Amino acid sequence: MRKTSYSDIKMTRLTCLVFFIVLIISVSCSEKKSDQDKQKIIPEKDLISLLTDIHLADGLLILPKINQWASSLDSITSYIQIIEKHGYTKEMMDKTMKYYFVNDPKRLSKIYDQVLVILSEMESRTDKESLVLINRGFNKWPGKEFYSVPGLAGIDSTVFDVTLYKSGYYTLAFSASLFPDDLSVNPRTLAYTCSPDSIDNGKKQYLRSAEFIKDGRPHDYKLFFTLPEGKSRHPKGWLYNYENRPDGFNKHIRIENIMLTSGNAPE
Repeated sequence: MRKTSYSDIKMTRLTCLVFFIVLIISVSCSEKKSDQDKQKIIPEKDLISLLTDIHLADGLLILPKINQWASSLDSITSYIQIIEKHGYTKEMMDKTMKYYFVNDPKRLSKIYDQVLVILSEMESRTDKESLVLINRGFNKWPGKEFYSVPGLAGIDSTVFDVTLYKSGYYTLAFSASLFPDDLSVNPRTLAYTCSPDSIDNGKKQYLRSAEFIKDGRPHDYKLFFTLPEGKSRHPKGWLYNYENRPDGFNKHIRIENIMLTSGNAPE
């Protein structure tokens, strides 16, 4: 038995919703539609946009606060308002849906598919934006969002310098793509922690290096360290370090998806 997917659920709900719209705004009409009738229906592009908004409104009305705010409106009034917002009337929507159901149901199915694509893209964007907001709330990384070496402006430093006050376990995670034309020797991270008041001459506690794979593909790396109770620490170092001195275009790496978070100790 095929597992019901989220898209199947949305399709079923959308189909039921459109049938419901047809029922609540339909008028008695049994004659065969002509080409002249087709010229009077809502253009397909506008119909797709209209049905998308109706589906979104249907979903929003499930939310308690939205439902309470719109409690003075019945479902029919809400849908008609959306139709009018798009510049059409109840009668035009009725003619459009009846035309497709009677004369071109396959085309109507394709219109549904396009609506579902738009809704899926909206859902995907919303998920990504939500993840970014969550990451911003927990991410303590103070540097750039990504580093590209060599830099376009001639600046390719990946130095980082952070001050942390809350005790606990910390993880510095990032993705790095080291390209085959990179001529650095032993490319890796170099990082350490020390007391903020003794950065220059205090005792440094080096973190385990992340040695990069040179294949041009992104790989995930993680560094772990602990901040003792009642003591602030100063993580500092280079996301990209090497033993030789390659100049400008002999270095080629991209570092992104950088996250500095606190949490449980690594297993």
